[in-house]
Amino acid sequence: MNQPLLSVKELSSFLSVHPKTVYKWTEQGRIPFIRVNSLIRFNRQDIEVWQEKNKIKKIELFELLPRFDLSLEKYDKMLLKGRSVLGKNSKRWNYGFGAVYIRKTKQGKDRWYIDYRDENGNRVQKVVKNAQKREDALIGLQTKVAQCFTKEHPQVAKSEKIGFLKFVEMYLENYAKVNKRSWKDDFYRLQGFIEFFGTVLLHEVSPIDIEKFKLAKLEEGIAKSTVNRYLAILKRMFNIAIEWGYAKDNPVKRVKFYSEKDNLKERILTEVEEDRLLEASSEHLRPILVVALNTGMRRGEILSLKWEQIDLEVKEIRIESTKSGKSRIVDVNSLLSDELEKLKKESRDNQHVFLNPRTGKPYGKLQTSFEGACRRAGIKGLRFHDLRHTFASRLVERGVDLIRVKDLLGHSSVKVTERYTHANRDERKKAVELLCRKSPKEPKILENLLHSCDTEEGAKKSVIVSSLFSVN
Repeated sequence: MNQPLLSVKELSSFLSVHPKTVYKWTEQGRIPFIRVNSLIRFNRQDIEVWQEKNKIKKIELFELLPRFDLSLEKYDKMLLKGRSVLGKNSKRWNYGFGAVYIRKTKQGKDRWYIDYRDENGNRVQKVVKNAQKREDALIGLQTKVAQCFTKEHPQVAKSEKIGFLKFVEMYLENYAKVNKRSWKDDFYRLQGFIEFFGTVLLHEVSPIDIEKFKLAKLEEGIAKSTVNRYLAILKRMFNIAIEWGYAKDNPVKRVKFYSEKDNLKERILTEVEEDRLLEASSEHLRPILVVALNTGMRRGEILSLKWEQIDLEVKEIRIESTKSGKSRIVDVNSLLSDELEKLKKESRDNQHVFLNPRTGKPYGKLQTSFEGACRRAGIKGLRFHDLRHTFASRLVERGVDLIRVKDLLGHSSVKVTERYTHANRDERKKAVELLCRKSPKEPKILENLLHSCDTEEGAKKSVIVSSLFSVN
């Protein structure tokens, strides 16, 4: 059975080298590789043969570092600023630009540390892995200080010139596909940038070029919020380019994103509309809508739902494939519990909760069936995602605190959840209307009491009340 081909990132991890080094080796013809369309792949068996032939081993940290120029004695004499004891089992050597010190572990083993300031002036103290002696720790200190200097003064850095198109391919292959479930979004959006910058070098892209791109997209009729998504991907790509040593700075940081405050589309479904929508929905769509309205789950989370994620005894749903990448628990109310019990009986041991009987696979985007249900119910301007807004807004209306709503929705911050505070708009209006109601006034109280002044007891009351409301 043939082994799968290795990507650049997988090979770099296997050989313990940077992906940039792998690309250099392929360009120089030093390593066997295979081209699959525009992608570079490696046969593991070929690599092992090449590795044995060239006696390539995993490169340790200190093999990559520059050789020590001076003897330790001469270096100490030139730069050492004194030696101080940190503790019973610690010693320290200060070199002006940083320090090296040694501590013993609980097992009595020596462990070397370095102490320096990063490019932001923050103090950093860390262990130097694999350091066996002070020379090793000192080389590690030199390297870290040099890296900080390069970050603080990027004009000193020597970055390899690379074409925009080539780096887009590297980014997609070695970062987006590996780290992002939504890498296809990056792929399609970056195609738009290739039309603009495909023939230029990566470092030649300037803020004014990006502003021209923004204007061109608006002229095509693209919404400002969509243009922001383009810019976000480009910004991330340049950040990766800086980390990999292919760029000095990020031009997108000097480009202003469009405001999206006026673009928030939140269509809250009323209870009357909900009844009409459920009644007009097809047999397969109705239970999906019930889940959305009673859990606030995203469409993708619902359609990928499996029975193993649902515990009908404790009435909980464990959501794993989330937008944030973090799992969360959503409680199941009695209405939804009844619906899921019914679906469970009809599932016939299927793995997925919502399975398309015609394809044997989970349902897709539901766009046709959902729009048809809205049309039959006479509901306009409703998106499937608005069911999530409806769920959150109803919770807020019923007095559920934002922290709990945040947890149910899976938001990373309560700031995102605060958009639903508009849901108690009616309650706020009722509260301020209370100020319009007239409170009992003193004259009316006096009037009621003074009516009894014809009696001796009433006269006494009138004197007491008059003294209470007298003004000095």
